[in-house]
Amino acid sequence: MRIAHLIMIHKDPNQTIRLIKRLQHPNADFYIHVDAKSNIEDFKDVVFADQITFINNRINCNWGGNSLLIGIATALHEVTAQNKGYDFINLLSAQDYPLKSSEELHQYFSEHIGQNFVSYEAADSFWWKKAKRRYEKYHFTDFNFPGKYFVERMANKFLPTRKFPLPIELYGGCKSTWWTISEACAKYITEQLRNDDKLQNFIKYCWGTDEFILTTLIMNSPFATMTIGDNMRYINWSEGKAHPKLLDNTDFETMKNSQMLFARKFEMDASILDRIDTELLGYSTPG
Repeated sequence: MRIAHLIMIHKDPNQTIRLIKRLQHPNADFYIHVDAKSNIEDFKDVVFADQITFINNRINCNWGGNSLLIGIATALHEVTAQNKGYDFINLLSAQDYPLKSSEELHQYFSEHIGQNFVSYEAADSFWWKKAKRRYEKYHFTDFNFPGKYFVERMANKFLPTRKFPLPIELYGGCKSTWWTISEACAKYITEQLRNDDKLQNFIKYCWGTDEFILTTLIMNSPFATMTIGDNMRYINWSEGKAHPKLLDNTDFETMKNSQMLFARKFEMDASILDRIDTELLGYSTPG
């Protein structure tokens, strides 16, 4: 069983190095997408093994913009183009961290070959009640021109409500960006997105597409029957903000008992990461 870890990063090279060290395994490769607005030279020190490759086609990923989805999809296409026969492609940010050792992770996935781990919320959920605005309204998040917010307001005032361009059920949620899927599934969704000009043009003006477009493509595909509705990430949204809680020692026991494989979101807080290392991952010396 071989896995490709695709890591989206934009800051803190040391945190990236630490994450990769914890995921290292003879049957694991790493593909790193450095946000185009970050200096890639700052991250070159992470190249400490033959199993690490930098994504060539870097995208400037704006928070909430469709650009993050494009960055993920572009990087995913580069990974699948390697044709290395990966059993899984695991999408992470540099602010994720494993809750299981690399051996435990590989053992778990070897028992679930052919399946996909993707989270999404029910259509009547609180998330979806607000999420419809993401595609029904015009959002110019990725555009940079004088007066763009005025133009955005005028477009939403005078133009009709936008309708999703495909006659399919939508799937998404606050945990949907990060997932683990088979290489066959990854190839399918990237080709679907790359070949559908109508969908590409529509999502340019959407907000937060990373949380529902790829999930929607998966759940309306032949791979839906092979998909588990859980991305196996511990994420704490209890603060009610636009981003999840930054995890610290107060979350440790809940993470420990969650049975999840990964957790997010961390800053470079040595105390909680050291505790995960020693109490969950089996390292005698943290860091």
